[in-house]
This record gives sequence, C-alpha cells and structure tokens, in this order.
Amino acid sequence: MSGARVTAEGDRTDHLAGAEGAVLRADELVAGYLPGVNILNGSDLYVRPGELVAIIGPNGAGKSTLLKALFGLVKIRSGSVHLEGEEITGLGADKLVRRGVGFVPQNNNVFPSLTIGENLEMGLYQAPKRFKERFAAVVDLFPTLGQRRNQRAGSLSGGERQMVAMGRALMMEPSVLLLDEPSAGLSPALQDEVFVRTRQINRTGVSVVMVEQNARRCLQICDRGYVLDQGRNAYSGTGRELAQDPKVIELYLGTLST
Repeated sequence: MSGARVTAEGDRTDHLAGAEGAVLRADELVAGYLPGVNILNGSDLYVRPGELVAIIGPNGAGKSTLLKALFGLVKIRSGSVHLEGEEITGLGADKLVRRGVGFVPQNNNVFPSLTIGENLEMGLYQAPKRFKERFAAVVDLFPTLGQRRNQRAGSLSGGERQMVAMGRALMMEPSVLLLDEPSAGLSPALQDEVFVRTRQINRTGVSVVMVEQNARRCLQICDRGYVLDQGRNAYSGTGRELAQDPKVIELYLGTLST
C-alpha cells in the first residue's frame, strides 16, 4: 500500500479481504444513543490477532461510540460484530468479558473506595479462583500495582488510575482489549507511559483497539488505523501511512492533539 486509503462509501472490497481471519470485526455498523439519531453511519473495522489498531478523528466523529457499540454498551441498529468468527452483535458487556473482550472506559474507570488489589479482584469476579495466577501476570506488566496493592485507588494520580483500570481489564485474560482515550487528561510524560504500557500489553499477544485524541503519538505505535468522520470510515492504512498522508494531515492531524 502506497498511502492511506480513502474509504469510499459502498466500496468495501479492501475491508472484506482484510477481515478474513480477524479476531474482531465490525461490518456496516449503524448505532446511536437516541431513537432516530445515528452516531455511527455504516462504519467497518477489523482487528487481526496480535494487532494494535488506532481509531482517530475529530470530536463527535463517533470514535467512542464505535468502541461502546463493540462492547454492547450502545444499541446497534444494523450491521454486525463478530469475535473469532462468532457473531456477538448486541451481547451484553458481562457476556463479552467472559468471551475474551476487555474494555477500559475513559471516565470513572476505577472504584475509588477500593484498594488496588480489590479493584483487580473486581476484574475477575466471574472467575475468582484464578485470582492468584492472573494477579501475578498483571503485576508482572505493572509492578507498581503489586507494590501498592493495599493503597486505595481514590488516592492515586490520573496516570496511576489508568494503570489500575488497564490491569483490571486484563484480569480475565482477554484476547481483545478496547481502550477509550487512555491518555486523556494526563501530562505529556504520563501520556507517553500509557502508550508504552499499551504497546507492552499488545506484545503479550492481546489485540488492542485504541481510541485516541493524541493522534500523532497513537499512530506511532499502532499497526493500522482508521480515521472516523461523521460516523463513517474516512481513511484507513498503517500508522505510518496515515501519519504521512498529506490529506490526513491537512484534514485531521492539524486539528487533533499532537
């Protein structure tokens, strides 16, 4: 591929070809929060095993709505979602967690009155007997969580809370992790740590879908990316292709966080 593709409405040949063997795929999703008002207007996405996929675009483009639709938090009016070849369209979040999908929301993503250890326990409430095994795996990625296991999450900084939220989502050993604006509100140094940790998680074999406003940094670490605009795929390509494409830079990257 020589550059980022413009995703023409109705032309889905590249998507259908690339989606073969995907661990997670969404086809022509139409979804929204209010009756008769669609935020997603036919968006497609696929994630291959072990990939890190970015979703970027202007405010109001439908990025977070897409993630929530994948996780069963927004009603899908038409289209479909498949996980490892099995349709999961409209399944509830609890069932998706059991099937191997983790989700880290942007806001209210920890239980502030609980300790770090208790937050991680909450991530494994469907399989409590695995706590010792999964706790060891998560603190291997995030050593600070183990060292400060008994500290209340409410006393943590924003960056530390993000680590707890990501750790909790990993407790059920997901095959796919959905991250909604993980760097939002953090200092540049802490943002960088989040991106480094995200890549670390991905390198353990977890496929990651990451919605981000810090588009340039996100494109540096992702394998592929989608640019959403008005609930549709506007461009897609590798992270490098999108970051270097003149039209993407002109239309989107100049208006997004750097």
